[in-house]
Amino acid sequence: MFEGWGFLLGEIWVLIALAALLGLFVGWLVWGRRAAPVVQGGTGKGEAERLQAELDACQARARDCAARVARLEADLSEARAAIAVPVEPVLPMPEEPAPVSAGEAADVGTKPATLEAPRAGQADDLKRIKGIGPKLEALCNRLGFWHFDQIANWTDAEIAWVDANLEAFKGRVTRDNWVAQARRLAAENKR
Repeated sequence: MFEGWGFLLGEIWVLIALAALLGLFVGWLVWGRRAAPVVQGGTGKGEAERLQAELDACQARARDCAARVARLEADLSEARAAIAVPVEPVLPMPEEPAPVSAGEAADVGTKPATLEAPRAGQADDLKRIKGIGPKLEALCNRLGFWHFDQIANWTDAEIAWVDANLEAFKGRVTRDNWVAQARRLAAENKR
């Protein structure tokens, strides 16, 4: 049964060797005979040579730019030396309005009706009105305003008096429309 095997094994090794040689030859034809890449201008330089040429050109442009910047800085220094006045004009500070004294603030509008303390010992949470925080609520309480219905009933003259007497918060009553907000909140409290 194994009598002709020696011949067959020899034949297989010869065929494997021929296939390897054929593969090497085809590989050489495909990959080994490729032409060098052609660079701009058709000079046939390699990629490294092309990149080196671009780098040299960039460095030359950078040197030209640096020389131009140096010339412009020298011109600027000469121009600054020639000018006898400062470059930036000095503007006068705007005048602040004179503070309103306590006597003047009291003369504006009509003082609304105030309370010494909240009714039934329970004040409304004035901070629910947009624009009133803890500090402004304390100031309103010092002025005698504890309830939404007090604020809701202010006339234009009373609003002017309160706006003028809110110390650091002048104008907040009008700007934040406290009266309309207080009317809505007073109506909610009645329900």
